[in-house]
Amino acid sequence: MLLRIENTPRPYAWGSTTAIAELLGTTPSGGPEAELWLGDHPGSPARIVAGDASGASDLSSMLLARGEKLPFLLKVLAAGEPLSLQAHPTIAQAREGFARDNAAGIALDAPNRNYKDELHKPELIFALSDPFIALAGFRPIAEARAVLAAAEQPALAAFIDKLVDDAALPDLVRWLIAGGPEVTALVDALVATARNLEHDPRDTPSWATVRRLAEYYPGDPGIAMSTLMHTVVLRPGEALYLPTGNIHSYQQGLAIEIMAASDNVLRGGLTPKHVDAAELMRVLDARPVAEPRIAPVEVLPGVHRFTPDVVDFALTVVEAGSAVDGITLETGGPAIVLCLDGQLTLQGELVLERGQAAYADDDALQLVGAGRAVVATGRHPQG
Repeated sequence: MLLRIENTPRPYAWGSTTAIAELLGTTPSGGPEAELWLGDHPGSPARIVAGDASGASDLSSMLLARGEKLPFLLKVLAAGEPLSLQAHPTIAQAREGFARDNAAGIALDAPNRNYKDELHKPELIFALSDPFIALAGFRPIAEARAVLAAAEQPALAAFIDKLVDDAALPDLVRWLIAGGPEVTALVDALVATARNLEHDPRDTPSWATVRRLAEYYPGDPGIAMSTLMHTVVLRPGEALYLPTGNIHSYQQGLAIEIMAASDNVLRGGLTPKHVDAAELMRVLDARPVAEPRIAPVEVLPGVHRFTPDVVDFALTVVEAGSAVDGITLETGGPAIVLCLDGQLTLQGELVLERGQAAYADDDALQLVGAGRAVVATGRHPQG
C-alpha cells in the first residue's frame, strides 16, 4: 500500500511562525507552527489525501481497522522558543504509572495526568537549521563547577559549594525543582552573571542558554538546572539520541524528530504546565553523560541511517542526488517518507515534491529522483 499523506502543523505557543512553512514550501498560518505530525498518533493523525485507503480519512482509522499501529511518530519540529525541561519513562515505568493514574481515576485529558499510555518515549532529533540548539543530559559536575567558578561571582559561591561530585545531582535536582527563596536568589544571580558575561571571553553556550531562558521564563528554577546540563549546538545533518530518563529541552531551531509513539512526558520546569517533581525523579536518570550525539551509518552512497538502541524507530536520510539512478531501502514494514527538497518517485508510481509525504507498508522501498528525503521505519518493542 502506498498513500499520500499530509497534516496541519500543531499551533503550540513555542513554535516558529515561519520555519515549517519555509521548509515545506507552504503558506504560513500567521500563528505559531510548532510540530507537523506524520503518523497515526490519535493526537493528530496524518490525513490520507491520495491512494487506496478503503474509505479511511486518516492513518489512525485506517490502521486501527486493520488491527495495526505504527511503532513510531515522525515530526517536523520548529522551536521559536525553548520547550519545557522533560524526561520520559521506560516501558516498565509507563505501564506502572499508567495503571496508577487509572486507579486514581485521573482522566486521560486531565492536566495533572502523568501517563497517557503504556509506552516508553525515546526520541531522536536531526538538525535542519544552522544551528539547532538543545539542552540534553547532565554534564559532569566538575565541568559545571568549572564554568560557574570561572565567572568569579561571589553570589554563586554557595551554589558552587553544593557541586561536590556527580553523586550530588539527584539532590540538586530535587532542591532546584522545589524552589524557594534560596533558589530564587540563585536564579537571579545566574541571570545577572550571564548578562554581564555577554561578549566576555568567559562567555559560553551555557551562559547564552541562561540569557535565553531568562527572556522566556524569568525566575524559573529551570534556568539554574540548565547550568548542570549540556547545551548542545547541532549543525545541519547532526543528530541527538535521547533515551528514556534523559532530561532535555529543545531551545531553538528546525529539525526532524522521530520517537516511539507515546505521549508520556514528565516535566521539570520551563513550563506553565503540570510539574510532578516526585514522578519526574522516579524516571529521571540523574547521572552525567557525554553529549548524547548519535552518528549515522552510510547504508548506500549518500544514504545515511541513524539507528538507536531501540527497535521502535530508525531514521534514514536520502541526500539530494543519491537516488538519481534509483535505490532500494530495506524497510521491513511500514515507512513514512517526507520529501525535503526536489522530487522523488516511490515504488515507480507516487511522485513526491518538496514538502509532500507518503506512507508505505512494503518490506522494501524504491526511490528514484534527485530529491532529498527522510524515511522513518521501525518495529514494535517486545516487553
